[in-house]
Amino acid sequence: MKALVYQGVETLDFTDVPDATPQAGEHLIKVEAVGICGSDMHAYLGHDERRPAPLILGHEAAGKIVGGTHDGMRVTVNPLVTCGVCPACKAGRENLCPERQIISMMPREGAFAQYVAMPMSNLVEVPDHVPLEKAALAEPLAVSWHAARLVLEALHPAMDRRALVIGGGAIGLAASLALKAMGLDDVTIVEPDPARCAFLCDQTGQTAVAETDQSYPVVIDAVGFGVTRASATRLVQPGGVIAHVGLGDDGLGLDVRRITLQEIAFIGTYTYTAVDFRETAAALFDGRLGPLDWTQTRALAEGANAFAELRAGEVATPKIILAPWS
Repeated sequence: MKALVYQGVETLDFTDVPDATPQAGEHLIKVEAVGICGSDMHAYLGHDERRPAPLILGHEAAGKIVGGTHDGMRVTVNPLVTCGVCPACKAGRENLCPERQIISMMPREGAFAQYVAMPMSNLVEVPDHVPLEKAALAEPLAVSWHAARLVLEALHPAMDRRALVIGGGAIGLAASLALKAMGLDDVTIVEPDPARCAFLCDQTGQTAVAETDQSYPVVIDAVGFGVTRASATRLVQPGGVIAHVGLGDDGLGLDVRRITLQEIAFIGTYTYTAVDFRETAAALFDGRLGPLDWTQTRALAEGANAFAELRAGEVATPKIILAPWS
C-alpha cells in the first residue's frame, strides 16, 4: 500500500510500505480521509520523542471497513486503543489506561496510509449523509469536547459561563464549538495570526481577536507554549478554571503563585474517553457542531507539501485533510 512516511526532521516520503494487517478482533479500514494534527507537526519538526522516524503518522481518520461481516461500513476511527480491564478503563477513563496505544505511535503505525487496522470497539459508524472528510474531524473535535466537559464540570456554579480559548487552530476552534454546544454563548478565541483570525470571524462565525486583556472564568489553552500558559494564568478570573490542551512545549509560563492565591483550578486534559468520542461523533452527525466547512482537502501524495506550507505559516484554514486515494 502507499503511505506518507516520516523519515526524519521535516522529511516525508510518499512511498510503498507493507500492507496493514489486522490482528485478532481487528478490521481493515480503507482510509478515505485523514487530518493533519498538531502532534503530527511536532513529530515532523523532530520535537516528539514518542514518534521517532521512520514512522507513519496520522490518527484523525475515517474510511470504510474492508471484508468480514461489516464490509463497506462507513466509520470514523477512535485512534486510542486501551486494555479495557484496568481500573482506569473500568471507570470510563480509558485515556488514562497505562497500556494505552494510539495509532501514529509505535507499536501502531498511523493512518497517513491507504489502510489501517483497528479493533471494532474503536469504530463509530458514520451515517450516509455525513461526508467522510467531515467524519475524520471526530477525533480533534473529541479532544476539545473532553476539555470543554472537564472545564465546565470544574467551574463553580456561581461564576459566569463565559470562556476564552487561546489558539485558533483546529483544537481551539473545536473547543469553541464544543463549549457552545454545551450551552455557552459567550466564547472568544485569541488568534494572533491575522489571516487565521480573519478566517475564524468571516468563515466560521466565531468571535476571534488578535489579543485581549479581558478576564474570563474559563480559559482553554489550545496551544500549550510558555507564553500561552502565562496568558492563561493572567487572564483567568479568581476562582476560575484553566484547561491545558496544547502540547507546544514543556517549559515555564504558569504563574503558580497567582493560581494558589486566587484558587484557580488547572486541569491538564489528554485525548478523550470512549464516551466523549461517541458523544462528539453524535454531535457532529446531527449538526450541533456547525457545518464543519473550515477544512481543505489534498491528496495524500501531496502531504509533504502540505506540511511544508503549515510549517511556513501559509495555511489559514484550521485543518488540512489528506485523501489517500486521490
